Amino acid sequence: MTKTIIFDYDGTIHHTLGIYEPAFRETYQWLTEQKVTEEREIGSVEIAGWLGLNSKEMWNTFLPELDQSYKEQASRMVGDLMVRQIRKHKAVWYPGAEEMLTALKNRGYHLVILSNCKASYREAHWKEFGMERWFDRFYDCESYRFRPKTEIVQEIIREYSGPYLVVGDRRQDLECARSCKSPFIGCLYGYGEKGELNGADYYAEHIEDILQMVI
Repeated sequence: MTKTIIFDYDGTIHHTLGIYEPAFRETYQWLTEQKVTEEREIGSVEIAGWLGLNSKEMWNTFLPELDQSYKEQASRMVGDLMVRQIRKHKAVWYPGAEEMLTALKNRGYHLVILSNCKASYREAHWKEFGMERWFDRFYDCESYRFRPKTEIVQEIIREYSGPYLVVGDRRQDLECARSCKSPFIGCLYGYGEKGELNGADYYAEHIEDILQMVI
């Protein structure tokens, strides 16, 4: 029987695009004003595709030719703008998330978050949503020098007993599950592209579906 459930955060619990898209667009506008990139039309679908990547992966994917100093400035700007939105109570969880987490907590599972996010982002969300009510710990990749989830999850395994279950919406989460030899629930309501979650043990079309898949 599963003892520890490892959740991704953005696109799995948090409906991230609502604060990420405006933060990205403001930052991108700044980059064009600095004349370090050309302005072009960027759709919401493309922006959503970067959710789940850590900030280094995102900027290397989007603008690989951009000078590293600008990548770092842009990354900080996006992060700061998102934290500002969280503090203004603009961040929202998927409907049904709290109920699902409460039910799992009441069943006695250890719940942890493993996210490709920054420490300031983790801290802002932890405070905003009172996440200690459900989660034992929130692991952010910045605190581990932006190492991949497949490596950070080894820290979780050392600290929490198994068997484990991983829940997420991107390929990195599936790879994380395989690295710790655990089943994987792929969240189809998140930001993963078509086919990205092929090979998942279970598929959740809605967040409340997760409850029926945990044993």
